[in-house]
Amino acid sequence: MTTPEPAAPEALLPEDHERRLHPGSWLFVLLQNLRQFIVPLAVLVFAGGRRDDGYPWWLPMIGVGALVIVSVWQYLTFRYRIDDDRLVVRSGLLERSVRQIPYSRIHNVAIHQTLLHRLMGVAEVRLESAGGTKPEAQMRVLRMPEALALEQLIRDRGRSDAVTAAPDGTPVAEAAGTTLLALSTWEVVKLGLISNRGLIVVAGAVALSFQVMPERAMGRLLVEYGREAFGYASGFATTWMAKGLVLMGVVATALVLIRAFSVLLSLLRYHGFRLQRQGRRLTVERGLLGRSRSSVPRRRIQAWTQQEGVLHRLFARRTLEIDTASARGSDGQGNANAQRGLDALAPIAPPDTCDAIVRDIALLPAWPPVDWQPLHPRAWQRLVLGDLFMTVGLCAVLAWFFQWWGALGLLWLPWSVFVARRHAARAGYVVDDALVAVREGWWSRTWRFAELGKLQAVELRQSPLDRGFGMASVWFDTAGANAMTTPLRLRFLPLGDAARIHATLAQEIARRPLRW
Repeated sequence: MTTPEPAAPEALLPEDHERRLHPGSWLFVLLQNLRQFIVPLAVLVFAGGRRDDGYPWWLPMIGVGALVIVSVWQYLTFRYRIDDDRLVVRSGLLERSVRQIPYSRIHNVAIHQTLLHRLMGVAEVRLESAGGTKPEAQMRVLRMPEALALEQLIRDRGRSDAVTAAPDGTPVAEAAGTTLLALSTWEVVKLGLISNRGLIVVAGAVALSFQVMPERAMGRLLVEYGREAFGYASGFATTWMAKGLVLMGVVATALVLIRAFSVLLSLLRYHGFRLQRQGRRLTVERGLLGRSRSSVPRRRIQAWTQQEGVLHRLFARRTLEIDTASARGSDGQGNANAQRGLDALAPIAPPDTCDAIVRDIALLPAWPPVDWQPLHPRAWQRLVLGDLFMTVGLCAVLAWFFQWWGALGLLWLPWSVFVARRHAARAGYVVDDALVAVREGWWSRTWRFAELGKLQAVELRQSPLDRGFGMASVWFDTAGANAMTTPLRLRFLPLGDAARIHATLAQEIARRPLRW
């Protein structure tokens, strides 16, 4: 269910009037503090339960009471006021803070609701700026109508985000929100079948178990379960071939369960997904039990990524993601903050829909390009070198232990050569007056591109192997990229073409103003 837009933000948020948070705000602050201090509190509780020497059972309650006082204190000392061009936030009593946040500096408005938020009709609001390590303001919590009114007010007043100029120069209000993508439940189920979120969570749980439990205890547990499973399989089969089939069935069942878990995670996160363009801002709303609503100006989008794996092609779907110039730090909430951001414009959508979203938002009418330029003719040889060194080294290790049987690993080389040739044949790049784009991959395909006005730096790189092959690579920096993002780079280009692109774009970046 889509959250309705407030009709009149000024009626809910009058100017020059300081306002408090919701009266239940202290409860959510308390729950957040309890999550941070749950480990020491649990140690106090369990330590007291194991001792018989008159250990005061009420000692942990002192810690909880202190957190309650801190939470209520934060609620009582937090105020915010709506001014004409800024938001003023006051907090603290002994150490007072007055923070003035211009609307034009707010790049992302994130509204988040857990199940408890929804039951109480409130929401948490986070105001983020570009490049910050934490939100400019975090309001736990506001009534849902006030949260939506604040989002609309920032959208209306932030650097002319809601008005455009008519041909005669008269400001004209832009049209109401337009839905660019809405995912049905079946589409979200497809996303769960395609993604590996369930496998990632299971692998993380296993890794955490090895960290929490003693290694010997974890090893014994796995051995015992393995023996039990093998004995259970032996009861149904007597020959080794039958036992192998039973084992394969067990593995297949485990994979099906993991995939079902991925579907469940996708439903929890992306149910009711809706992408809307409201003036010059984009808004994404999603979630089954907890709902999140994130809004960001279109101009903050720095780079684009389209991904298409094997399962994507099976369902004729793609994923469209973006890099935005917004806060990426941590304030104690871990990766949950990153999940609230507007990262995936289209978690799953047909290729034509993804291309239409790019043309609409990035204003690139010629997307996708048709004149992709090929890589260096010997690019496939450069690609296969890594597999060659790794395969030969692995075979040498195997031969040390298994004699000539280790040489069977060399059978992997023909497949590596085939993949490298396919990758090099399909890869390409485009550099024109509007954008820089690169496509890579054969088995799993990726398109990565950015507008020229969003580029911050250009770098020419050439490794010793590249010099031997007479090729080079051109790397680009954009705001919003991080270590987990696929870099924007043109690899394995002829040296002359790479040098020409580097020189041309260096001049173009210096001439153009940075659009962010």
